[in-house]
This record gives sequence, structure tokens and C-alpha cells, in this order.
Amino acid sequence: MSTGTRPAFARFVRHLPRVAVATVAALALSACGGGSDDKADTKPAAGEKSSSAAFPVTVEHKYGSTTIDAEPKRVVTLGLSDQDAVLALGVKPVGAVDWFKEKPYGKWPWAKDKWGSDAPQIVGERDEYNIEKIAALKPDLVIAQYSGMKKEQYDTLSKFTKVVAQPKGLPDYGASWQVMTRQIGKSLGKGPDAEKLISGIDARFKAVRDKHPDFAQKTLAVADSFEAGKYSAFTKTDPKSIFFKELGFKLKPQIDTLAKPGWNVAELSAEKLNVLDVDRLVWVTSSTEANDRIKAEPLYKNLKVHKEKRDLFVPYQDPDVGAAFSFNTVLSIPYAIDQIEPMLAAVK
Repeated sequence: MSTGTRPAFARFVRHLPRVAVATVAALALSACGGGSDDKADTKPAAGEKSSSAAFPVTVEHKYGSTTIDAEPKRVVTLGLSDQDAVLALGVKPVGAVDWFKEKPYGKWPWAKDKWGSDAPQIVGERDEYNIEKIAALKPDLVIAQYSGMKKEQYDTLSKFTKVVAQPKGLPDYGASWQVMTRQIGKSLGKGPDAEKLISGIDARFKAVRDKHPDFAQKTLAVADSFEAGKYSAFTKTDPKSIFFKELGFKLKPQIDTLAKPGWNVAELSAEKLNVLDVDRLVWVTSSTEANDRIKAEPLYKNLKVHKEKRDLFVPYQDPDVGAAFSFNTVLSIPYAIDQIEPMLAAVK
């Protein structure tokens, strides 16, 4: 993971409500969250089936390769959003990591029904894993895709279970939702099912692009502000920006040039808010107070995007729209599209 992301994230969380912290923890750590880069060896083997007949399978990852001999029954997820793809493929993890005291199964509407009355054991926080708790669950597979798992952690876990670490050839927290879904699908012996999920999501994005061809002519930026006078614009590597790009919008390259190397945000002072004068500006924020504060900024009031009411203020939660496109998983994307498309279409 980028050395630049944690400091930025640490500053953000001090100013967020507890539930909003969960959202940002899940995805502000995405220092280099790539687009649809398929560098990882994730494509299902020829003839692979969504059953025990699919095994054994060998999955390549950052620390080598792991051969899974039989269909996993007890799965622990250590990536910050890995549980979504696992759930989408019909498996309920028995263990998962926590994000600043918010449960990973939480109240998110896109995953609530998948969990039902079950809940995973919390086995750590972000990249700090409780090895004893994981071992006590007797998992036959540990998955860590959207993670910063270290080699020593991988080696320790591999002594008692199969481990599929983050994809090779990509930065930590750098796997796209496509790569993660394929890696997880192959690991579970559900490669064809994973491909169907991916095709379905791709079709959802395409339907929006076909319905709104004008999006392709619009430049969009995603921003946030956690304290007065400080603003953040998300780079093209952040899942939030990736989501809107897949809806058809163009991103603003200048934001990437302003970001520190390896960071997923460009930090802006009020004097630099003109960078956000785009065709569509999406603020993802944690409170109406934050929205009012941004709108009251004198230099922001001068921007055409604000004067012409082409700026959207989208909450992380209640409704959980910002959380959904921040997660940007096969489970959260349909919910995010359903919520955000009408908002974008209403802006003239």
C-alpha cells in the first residue's frame, strides 16, 4: 500500500461519524485502486465448473500461488471489501476484518439480505489480523484481495490454512472489482459464476451509458471535505472515480497531477477549488453540516459548477449511496447505480 494513503486517511477519520468512518476506511485506503487492469492471473481455467468438480484449482497472487484441493466450506475474508464478492457467490464468510469498530456486515442494504441472521467473527482491524482468532475458526480458505497483507502474515497463516493473498502485479489495495471477483470466484471453484456476475455488472454500466450518451461529453470530479478550508478530489485510481468513469463520464487529469505520488486524493485549499469547476461535481460527504459549510465557502460560490447547480451532494449513509460507490463491488454497484443515476440525469 502507498505510504501516502495512511496519513491522509488518518486525518480524514478524526472528523467523521463512526459509521462514515467505516465507509472511508473501506475505500480511502485504496491508494492505487486500479481500473479494469487484468494483470493478475485470474481467468478461470478451461472447463472450470461452479461445483466441487472445479477442484483442484491453483490461484496466483502476490506471494506465489495457492492450490485449493477441495471446495472451501469455511472462508475467512481479510480484504476490506472481499466479503461482498464472496457473498455474491453464495458463501457466507465465517470471519472478516473490522473497520474502526464498524462491523463489516453492518447495515449496508446491498449485503444485508445475503448475510441474513448470520454474522462473521471479527478477526482483526484492517491489516492487523488476530491470528489466534483466525486459527480458532478452522478455516479451509483465507482470502485477502483488497488488502495490504504482508509476507510474514501470509507465511504464518499458510502454516494452518490455504491463503489467497492480494493479486500479483498490482499495488496493495489496487485490485479492481473485476480482478477481485475473478480471483475470489476461482478460489471458491465458482469461476463461471464470477464471470456471470461481472458480465451482469458490465451490462448495468453499459445500459446507463447507452441511456445517457451525453455523459461521455461531460467531465466529472468526485470530492469530499472533512474540515473547514480543506478539500480532497479523488484521483482516477480511486474506486469512486472509477465508478463514475464506468458510467461514461470523463475524469479530469489535472486532479491526478496535483496528488502526491501514490495518493488516491489531491488535497486542495480553498484557493485551488477552481480545479473542481467541471461539468458534474459529486461531493460525497458525511453530514448536511459539511454540505452547508462547502456551499458557504466564498471561493466555491464563484464556481460555475455551483452557480449553475451542476454539483451533487451525496451522503455516505442514510441513504448509503456514497458508501455503495465507494465500495464499488459486484454487490454494491447495482445499488449505487439505482441511486445515483436519477440524480445525475436530473442535472441539466
